[in-house]
Amino acid sequence: MTFPRHKKYKDSATDWLGEVPEHWELKRLKFLCRIQTGDKDTVDAVEDGLYPFFVRSQTVERIDSQTFDCEAVLTAGDGVGVGKVFHHYHGPFDFHQRVYMLNEFRRVTGLFLFHFLKENFYKVALEGGAKSTVDSLRRPLFMNFMVSVPPAEEQQIIVEMVERESRKIDELVAEQRRLIELLTEKRQAVISHAVTKGLKPHAPMRPSGIEWLGDVPEHWEVKPFRSIANVVRGASPRPAGDPQYFGGEFMPWVTVAEITKDDRVDLTETESFLTEEGADHSKVFPVGTVIYSNSGATLGVPKILRINACANDGVVAFERLSGQVHPQFLYHYLASITEAIREKAKQGSGQPNLNTDIVKALRFGVPPLDEQEGIVRHIEELANQFGSLTAEAQRAIDLLQERRTALISAAVTGKIDVRGLVETGAV
Repeated sequence: MTFPRHKKYKDSATDWLGEVPEHWELKRLKFLCRIQTGDKDTVDAVEDGLYPFFVRSQTVERIDSQTFDCEAVLTAGDGVGVGKVFHHYHGPFDFHQRVYMLNEFRRVTGLFLFHFLKENFYKVALEGGAKSTVDSLRRPLFMNFMVSVPPAEEQQIIVEMVERESRKIDELVAEQRRLIELLTEKRQAVISHAVTKGLKPHAPMRPSGIEWLGDVPEHWEVKPFRSIANVVRGASPRPAGDPQYFGGEFMPWVTVAEITKDDRVDLTETESFLTEEGADHSKVFPVGTVIYSNSGATLGVPKILRINACANDGVVAFERLSGQVHPQFLYHYLASITEAIREKAKQGSGQPNLNTDIVKALRFGVPPLDEQEGIVRHIEELANQFGSLTAEAQRAIDLLQERRTALISAAVTGKIDVRGLVETGAV
């Protein structure tokens, strides 16, 4: 849709802002509101506090104190949130010592200023900023930020349009995100069925004797893991953190965090390494080893090593895997029974935990090797299909968010005239 422009424009003398409608004013931020920072620190947050506590992220914490009870716009004063984190709030609240709070608005409404800053301030946010350890917003830069100010009635029209279009786009984004969730669930269900029931829908079945597995194809064998691999734990050099063992670049070091940081099948690199002496006090697993997280909330996540690596004792490895078991079939089977494994591993009310004896005793249905290979190829084809559909949905989300940003920025800077559009509902 092509949007109408205002009839006359003038130069703002500000590079990023360009021309603005002739009847709009140009004001520096310091003339439009009061600007100050808070006096609280992160440690002052209270989990179930009475009031919102605005910090330097999009997450709003809670606190039991309130410094202000008013309409305010709040933004991060340093860190990764500079130019990106903005909140609009009306009511009692408190805020961090490195958060800028804007209130007592003059010539602008709080909501108009919120949208203007949110969509435009990032363009100049770090000019003259400190770069010592984290990005830092200098107060003079912030206070002198140029704002194009329409008449009050037009501000209200712009805010109405922005909020209405944002709601529409949010609904469309939510639909695409739900589609991605459904695709993920469907992909997991199809893979789980393939590795536990096979690809032939009418194959004769028999009981597996395993509660979560149910029936399996009649010609599949049911074996414990101990019969198809040497199931062992990783070994952490002691004492943990000793500089003679950790650091350097001698041997990749696998932790549970490395296994669970993404949903890729293969582990091809690590962030941490052991020294040569550290590797001597650990255990090296070769390329192709299937590994498995064995404790905590992320228990039951597999990976296939594509590098020689050591692993800590939060990792279980399937060493010397039988030639009759395809590593990727084992990987997909392990991934498909994660929830069942977590239930089995729960001990009282504590975190679930797997020891090697539990893993060794776990049984699974083993098809003939050629059938495993066919199942793996089928899963790869499915992964490509679902991956394409998911990528398409993500592209739709990205385009919708880009449209929202462009539309709001154009409206609040006067690049389009939305007055007639809002009145007729044409946007």
